[in-house]
Amino acid sequence: MRNRDEIECWLTDMDGVLVHENHPVPGASELLQQWRDEEKPYLVLTNNSIFTPRDLSARLKASGLDVPESAIWTSALATADFLKQQIPGGSAFVIGEAGITTALHEAGFIMTETNPDYVVIGETRNYSFEAITKAIRLIGNGSRFIVTNPDATGPSADGPLPATGAVAALITKATGREPYIVGKPNPMMFRSALNRIGAHSETTGMIGDRMDTDIVAGIEAGLHTVLVLTGISDQKEIDLYPFRPTEVLDSVADLLR
Repeated sequence: MRNRDEIECWLTDMDGVLVHENHPVPGASELLQQWRDEEKPYLVLTNNSIFTPRDLSARLKASGLDVPESAIWTSALATADFLKQQIPGGSAFVIGEAGITTALHEAGFIMTETNPDYVVIGETRNYSFEAITKAIRLIGNGSRFIVTNPDATGPSADGPLPATGAVAALITKATGREPYIVGKPNPMMFRSALNRIGAHSETTGMIGDRMDTDIVAGIEAGLHTVLVLTGISDQKEIDLYPFRPTEVLDSVADLLR
């Protein structure tokens, strides 16, 4: 088992690890500073594909955390990165917000409703019946079906909201076609993050708060995995799974020197 001292690069989840309902988790700011002081490359990962890294950087800053946009890796960026490798300069019909449309534009993709290579479903708060119908018909006509992340619900002040996974399920039901999902728990998202910072799985750690996404994907990508108990999972939930993180810590504060 790897020793934490051998870790040269870090990937960390955002919500439940660094921030909790727009408040920084105690120790998060100090940990980011420690990584900067030690010149350890790191990326903050999120399955959220609504926002661009610039938006998220500003949101974190408002919470009191200093994370440059270059240190943020979203499921939208990972999706654009993957599609660019598959069909450089391809085309897509997109249901989603600025996070995914900006990432695809920057990857050289064209947005079109006419015979796109891909139908890409990302997170949005404005699903339209018309757009979903269009997606179903395009997939029926041979466009490949891609989803940024599998989360079926997202949090809000009033309770859960239907999210990308729920809309994807609706489209799957109508088309009989399963999407390829890029975000966590697909280790593809971690591999693209590792490539982004030139890291190697043997010397990279992943910090997350969910056994079913962060930890399983981290294990499959061959990373040193750290589960923190400031988010979704607790000790009871850990026992439900057949795999184990490398370490279980109360919070990121336990990673401070």
